[in-house]
Amino acid sequence: MGGSPVSVWDGTLSLDGFNASAAALVKRWKEIEVDDSLPDWAWKPCSKTGAPSEEEGYLALEGVHRSCGGNQIEEVEKLDVAETVGDDAWVESSSGNIHVYDFHVVYSFSYKVPLLYFRGYHTSGQLLTLDEVKEGLPSDSLKVLSKSKWTFITQEEHPHLSKPWFTLHPCATSDWMKLLLEETKATDKEQSLQYLPAWLSVVGQAVGLMIPLGLHCNS
Repeated sequence: MGGSPVSVWDGTLSLDGFNASAAALVKRWKEIEVDDSLPDWAWKPCSKTGAPSEEEGYLALEGVHRSCGGNQIEEVEKLDVAETVGDDAWVESSSGNIHVYDFHVVYSFSYKVPLLYFRGYHTSGQLLTLDEVKEGLPSDSLKVLSKSKWTFITQEEHPHLSKPWFTLHPCATSDWMKLLLEETKATDKEQSLQYLPAWLSVVGQAVGLMIPLGLHCNS
């Protein structure tokens, strides 16, 4: 009668699944037509135990320039005069109304889901405060932040860089990812590859990062 119970996916992602989905996202991002204002996602090999390993690391989208006014965020073309100096400073450019953002996607071993870390700068090189970050978010994002626990912004040490970055709390991520992907009828492998684009389409809204629809399409 009984037989083996059918396993039900719990919305989490394995480390191997994260790495595979990250590689697929980087590849797909380069294949689709992305606005010139957005740089490419890249895989950053990183290891705390020694030499960098391709299996250990995080996804990075760095140098996103934004024109911020009120509660509106508008992606703008990269500023030719802005360049990175060391790790913590930017050469001041022509407009004081431009903010620069870096986004990192790290695997959470505790929650078994991706975790978004981000930081913003004034073009003078000064880091944005949490209040300044919130002021730059679209009004819809502010509503989401006020109602959803999983988007609660905190400041924590970046697990690979050991410096303070803002992050979105991953609580309940597996629950809403299960709802997003369980209806796709995809295989386990397909589900893993689709995980990060689907996750970014939701999490990106909370920080004003728009994800192109083409990222969700099969190549």
